[in-house]
Amino acid sequence: MHFEETAFLFLIGSFGASAVLIYGEPMAEFSQPRNLIGGHVFSALVGVTVFSVMGKDIVIATALAVSLSSVVMHFTRTLHPLGEATALIAVIGGEKMHALDHAYIISPVLTGTVLMLIVALCVNNLSTNPKRHYPTYWM
Repeated sequence: MHFEETAFLFLIGSFGASAVLIYGEPMAEFSQPRNLIGGHVFSALVGVTVFSVMGKDIVIATALAVSLSSVVMHFTRTLHPLGEATALIAVIGGEKMHALDHAYIISPVLTGTVLMLIVALCVNNLSTNPKRHYPTYWM
């Protein structure tokens, strides 16, 4: 499968902002592993599902993906502000992104968030600053 160079441009934005949270504010609730991984994965699932059902009406699909992902994160206690962007990308990501269908949830979303978590564990816990202990909690 061949992807255009810009096919994952929005993914970089979504993960980049998550990186600011987990590396810059490691004590924040939104930065904890449950929120990071759960927020992105549940939102990706919502986004892919909404696109599968409503893909022809992109305006409604984007609104539903973003709002429903927020609802799902609240119910699962995995609120991560960038989760909504991950759901949005599943809808507006273009043909190549849509071709991934539910594989989008595993790669790049789950794989990317796990890799960011591993780096956050190293960066935050190798610091001598006591305010950089990470995570505050796992579940």
